[in-house]
Amino acid sequence: MKLLVFTLLAMVAVAGCTKKEEKQAVESAAPKGQVTKKEAKVVVPDSVKGKWKAVKIAVTDKNTKKDTVYTVNIGSELALPNSNLTIKVENFLPHFMMEGTTLTSQSNEPKNPAAQVRVIENGKEIFKGWLFTLYPTTHAFQHPRYGFTLVDFVPAG
Repeated sequence: MKLLVFTLLAMVAVAGCTKKEEKQAVESAAPKGQVTKKEAKVVVPDSVKGKWKAVKIAVTDKNTKKDTVYTVNIGSELALPNSNLTIKVENFLPHFMMEGTTLTSQSNEPKNPAAQVRVIENGKEIFKGWLFTLYPTTHAFQHPRYGFTLVDFVPAG
């Protein structure tokens, strides 16, 4: 019964709130010790750090049906020629795996290669996510003109 009353009070408190107020109300209504949704954390293991220099991303122009492969250093960005898009490669995990809310690499072997990228259009971030070599359509970035695929990776020196 207490849970029902608590739930009803939380729903009434949330009704009519803005999105920001709604999030705060829901978080404050959660009982202590209950886990609320956390943002995923990327952990690059020491066995992987510094071992990879760059990734190769194929950019498909859907209008011309042409693929162009660009090499982008990890931690760097590339302004896509003849467009208002910039691609930034934040991390590369050669053996991508997820442990709860932690994204990491199980080893330095390229068994499930993934690159964390941001796509900026006209100065505004329009995508932040992962490109997977083995699963190119998983969580794929949708853009009206361009498609992005992780096609290769470049080891450091």
